[in-house]
Amino acid sequence: MATLDLSLYIHIPFCTKKCDYCDFYSVPVNDAENNSPSQDLGHYIDSVLWETERRFRETAAEYNASIYVPSLYIGGGTPSILGKEGITQLLEGLYTITGRPQEITVEANPTSAVIPFLKACADHGVTRLSLGVQSFNDEVLKAAGRKSRPVHDLSEIAAIFGNGLSLDLMSGLPGQDEAILLNDIEKALSYDPGHISLYALTIEDGTPLALRSKNTSFCPGHQDELWLLGRDALKNAGFEHYEVSNFAKTPSNRSMHNIRYWLMKNWIGIGPAASGTLINAGGAGRRTSYAADVKKFISDAAVIIEELDRATVLKETLLMGFRYCEGPDPALFAGRFGKTIEETIPRTLSRWQKRAGDKPLREAIMNFLNQFLLDAFLELDNQTVKS
Repeated sequence: MATLDLSLYIHIPFCTKKCDYCDFYSVPVNDAENNSPSQDLGHYIDSVLWETERRFRETAAEYNASIYVPSLYIGGGTPSILGKEGITQLLEGLYTITGRPQEITVEANPTSAVIPFLKACADHGVTRLSLGVQSFNDEVLKAAGRKSRPVHDLSEIAAIFGNGLSLDLMSGLPGQDEAILLNDIEKALSYDPGHISLYALTIEDGTPLALRSKNTSFCPGHQDELWLLGRDALKNAGFEHYEVSNFAKTPSNRSMHNIRYWLMKNWIGIGPAASGTLINAGGAGRRTSYAADVKKFISDAAVIIEELDRATVLKETLLMGFRYCEGPDPALFAGRFGKTIEETIPRTLSRWQKRAGDKPLREAIMNFLNQFLLDAFLELDNQTVKS
């Protein structure tokens, strides 16, 4: 029997309060700070486990294959509001379905990432903790509408996870200037994490921050300069810039799970608003997702199916793959599409190689990814018209 590699993403869509910049699906949980799952959270975990078992069983039968799960990612929302008991129930239940993956990541918020929860994660094999700090500056957090106790000391968390600690920071938050961002990075580095994500704030339509920003000046050019300042600070500290927004102390500290996304390898997502993608040998695929509705997921976890044609998968492979410092997987690409990347977009690559000059091509592409993709997609579209 063949083996199907399939990563697993579990969505925990609960938060104590939605941050003003966030447009991801989440719902408030009033008693999240009690460090124990409420009855609703317990029901949700049961539903996640039932649906995961069903999806794995059906996928194994469809592909006539056993399933190997290299990575598990529990994100949100705020998974740390599950508390010690909730995360224990979830992880133990998942392991009976998936075995214990090589890499296991859990997201957490400083508000609810209390020590009993963190120790339960470590005791149950979690290898990476992704802590959403965003900023160490209390005034910046307040201006962003982020409910968070001041984060002044992460020493105990760092001691539990060591190089498995990943810290999320943001640039361009309200009230954040160059000095504050550099201080955030310096503070983060003081805990010796293995991984840091630096995300540039994007003001999404319909969010409270977007509504407030209409009455204030917002300069995209300055935002870009601020992020580049942070990038350079992390690179000067010895971190490798291995993906558009991600930095690792060493290659072994890269996020395996996210790399599988960027290389368009197979995964299943479980939970409201979660999605997954399976791609067949011919380059076409299938995207599965769930409605953004917790109550509906608990009562009837109906899977939404979108068939992806070969042209769509090809574009997504380029879009995701060139986010990664090594680019799309050459062997996987050629196996799916019957030709190499160089044969697929030769004019774009030639033009960008000249543009890069003495600099590495991958670096030039990552720094100006949107423009590169516009050029690549235009070349693909012109090929389609000519054919």
